Amino acid sequence: MTRRPDILCIGSVLWDVIGRAPRRMALGHDVPGRIERLPGGVAMNIAAACRREGLRPILLTVLGRDPEGRALADACAAMGLVTDHVFWADELRTDRYMAIEAEDGLVAAVADAHSLEEAGERILAPLGDGALATRERPWRGLVALDGNLTEALLAEIAASPLFAAADLRVVPASPGKAGRLAPVLAHPRATVYLNRVEAGHLCGELFADAPSAARALVARGARRVLVTDGGAPMAEARADGTLLTLAPPQVAVCRVTGAGDCFMASHIAAETAGLDGAAAIEEALDATALYVSSA
Repeated sequence: MTRRPDILCIGSVLWDVIGRAPRRMALGHDVPGRIERLPGGVAMNIAAACRREGLRPILLTVLGRDPEGRALADACAAMGLVTDHVFWADELRTDRYMAIEAEDGLVAAVADAHSLEEAGERILAPLGDGALATRERPWRGLVALDGNLTEALLAEIAASPLFAAADLRVVPASPGKAGRLAPVLAHPRATVYLNRVEAGHLCGELFADAPSAARALVARGARRVLVTDGGAPMAEARADGTLLTLAPPQVAVCRVTGAGDCFMASHIAAETAGLDGAAAIEEALDATALYVSSA
């Protein structure tokens, strides 16, 4: 069997601290539940999901030389994620994310990705120094790009010859950071994954459904976008006018953090395996339904 190609996962790798309560919550509520710490971050979540799908992910990120960073690197390596090219920073601490989830979804979250932002272009060094690629021989495989990077760095990536030949898959980190994707939206080899709310933030308008959001993003110059909308139908739109709309399986939702990353990774794996169009999307929707319905 031919070995599947590697994928570079560029962006946040951090510790997730997630509190979950099996009931509805409002501001100020103090309820019993479960709290866990686990490896997270958009780039890490995508890498882990890709690994489960049989791909060999390489992480490009920053970790602090603190106990949290060393433990996180060990946890990633135990999952089969390649950490050889991580940028280790003496002066920065390992990033963290904290979220509270209730029966009806995410209540609130705080992402502390300041070290990733401060590390900046230093995490991309292996793409230019020969460790993975050079400017003369740029990376030609898959790249998952995380919107936790600063808008300035994303703009640099959009124009960089290091990414000119890559199959670029882009995802925002959150609705509040979706606007950072504007510089890479029109990259000629980019596929953008986001939800309806994130699409609204990126376009500066409200959308009633995923198809209208997908069409608006293509009108703004995107080559290809996939827009999800929770349990409502999602849409894929392409610059050639193609529009696909599919409804996800209806399941009881037990968790939401990482759902979009699971969808993106599963879709990438499905296309890598030779599926296309609706077949690849259905594979990703099924995988995501299983993810969100598993406690």
